[in-house]
Amino acid sequence: MKAATLVDAGTMEVRTREQPEPGPSEVLVEVRNVGICGSDVHWYDHGRMGDRTVDEPLVLGHESAGRVVETGRDVVDVAVGDAVAIEPGIPCEQCDYCRSGRYNLCPDVAFMATPGTDGAFREYVAWPADYVHTLPPSVSTREGALCEPVSVGIQAVRRADVEVGDTVLVTGAGPIGLLAMDVARAAGAANIAVVDIIPAKLERAADRGADLAIDNREADVAAAVRDEFGAGVDVAIEATGSPPAIESALEAPRPDGTAVLVGLAPNETVPVDTFELVRRQVDVRGSYRFANTYSTAISLLEAGRIDAAGTIDVELPIDRIGDAFERAKEPDVVKGMITMD
Repeated sequence: MKAATLVDAGTMEVRTREQPEPGPSEVLVEVRNVGICGSDVHWYDHGRMGDRTVDEPLVLGHESAGRVVETGRDVVDVAVGDAVAIEPGIPCEQCDYCRSGRYNLCPDVAFMATPGTDGAFREYVAWPADYVHTLPPSVSTREGALCEPVSVGIQAVRRADVEVGDTVLVTGAGPIGLLAMDVARAAGAANIAVVDIIPAKLERAADRGADLAIDNREADVAAAVRDEFGAGVDVAIEATGSPPAIESALEAPRPDGTAVLVGLAPNETVPVDTFELVRRQVDVRGSYRFANTYSTAISLLEAGRIDAAGTIDVELPIDRIGDAFERAKEPDVVKGMITMD
């Protein structure tokens, strides 16, 4: 089978690998679509993330969907021919976090496209049946692959406790920001402001229903949302990791509001005005990956409440994966996708 392999920073090669065999509780998925995540681009550019390095060839890609072509002998809930979205993490299922349903915090999770666990930029993936999710006929594998970024948005909105009538600020009009905006609207948010520094992305956010689009280079975000919504927003969701955006997300909530941090800052530490956070009694929460979100993501896609496909700007076959990654890095591109057909 073909597998696109990261062999060095900036170098991806399509190589031939042996097709995997599913274990007793696994299914073999013929992969159809794989999204390009910002973390994939980071691995591609740098060959490392934090203290983790790519010391051996690694298959990237963790946003994937395809069709089941074989099942292990113990699999009962998934059948050959089913279209499925693949949830990319395999938790240990034994630790306290897994047992309490918070398996996104499992310290021993095997997560696709991180050193030690190959990702989905390959023609076939053998994966535990418990972590593949059947797609209804109205949801394509192209959309199903994006259940992963939709799930990140669902996790963030749940962490934020978004309620009907809330005002929400989303910093970042990339795929996570735009999909979090969709999820917040589905959860009942009445007014949503989106922040970015790329005009084309702000236009995209406005076209998708943002009530206010703010260029962080030209406006004081906290002042802009107070002018528009009064004392501030009920919830701010930070989806970039950019220090100025993090600062805006912490300043924008009203007193007793909530800020949820999703994006990872490049330098890991960002100065914070703790006096203002205490004075305004702002809840600051982290949101890491996702847990128990795929069924909700699929339901939202099936109901047309989430426009996942509308985030895709670049779509190329696996043989052109290097071109796709270079295109995905262009400032006005929201989402790149690899097709296996």
